[in-house]
Amino acid sequence: MRIVSLLASGTELVCALGAGHALVGRSHECDTPEWVKRLPSCSAPTFDVDGSSGQIDALVRKRLRAGQPLYKVDEALLLRLAPDVLITQTHCEVCAVSPGDLGASILCRKQVAALSAGTLEGIFEGFLQIARAIERSQAGEALVAGLRARLAGIGERTRRLEPLRTVCLEWIEPLFNMGNWGPELVQAAGGKSLLGTPGEHSTATPWERVLAADPEALVVAPCGFGLERALGEMHLLTERPGWRELRAVRSGRVAVADGNRYFNRSGPSVIESAEILAEILHPREFPPRHEGHFWRRYPTA
Repeated sequence: MRIVSLLASGTELVCALGAGHALVGRSHECDTPEWVKRLPSCSAPTFDVDGSSGQIDALVRKRLRAGQPLYKVDEALLLRLAPDVLITQTHCEVCAVSPGDLGASILCRKQVAALSAGTLEGIFEGFLQIARAIERSQAGEALVAGLRARLAGIGERTRRLEPLRTVCLEWIEPLFNMGNWGPELVQAAGGKSLLGTPGEHSTATPWERVLAADPEALVVAPCGFGLERALGEMHLLTERPGWRELRAVRSGRVAVADGNRYFNRSGPSVIESAEILAEILHPREFPPRHEGHFWRRYPTA
């Protein structure tokens, strides 16, 4: 079995299923586990991803309006690697390579398995589909059972707690609320998501909606941004009118998190994202194992 994963969460999943040795290629975003960076990269963005969130948003919108692809795939390399299974996704054309980025010659020669979920249940079903595609059905069932148990365990501990009214943002300029499985993670972690709707795509959100929601906790985890990069853009929020009047700011309940490694990936680490949220929302009940590495409490005093 030879596998190429053009999706970071797909690569994470293949390794969790015990098939990492079968990976022969990856996408430019695949970085977990660390050793996969040694595999040949089969894709690249067609726009500058090193700018600010505002600059990236402008470039993406410009290319989408022009009908131009956001990613290019090295089809010659793919053909040389000759994978039996090619993993991609159909959920979001902005976040990662989709089948539409693949040429006809690739699609007709390879078995393409695509993750497409927008909910936790859909994510788990996608894991089982990929497991079957790479002949790891039993490992897939065990993995999903373990992840369900972890999620249920978090829920059991938070069920007796008062839900904390929470806003999660997955982009800073412009503001985007966290959608898809994000609100489910918030609920499992003992919060009440004020802006996002489970299963629906995240949407551009006016700052006035954040002010009106006046959350008790605010979590900022920009899609594709690591912790330090996200911290570097927090001034775009703190400089907005009304920032200091937010309840979360007044009470010191503002957290910045690694949205690249967690929250925005639909891989097995999605349950660890719920654990991180539980640490942020209820630190007395959940000792902060990830604090300092994958999230930080933002100083508001």
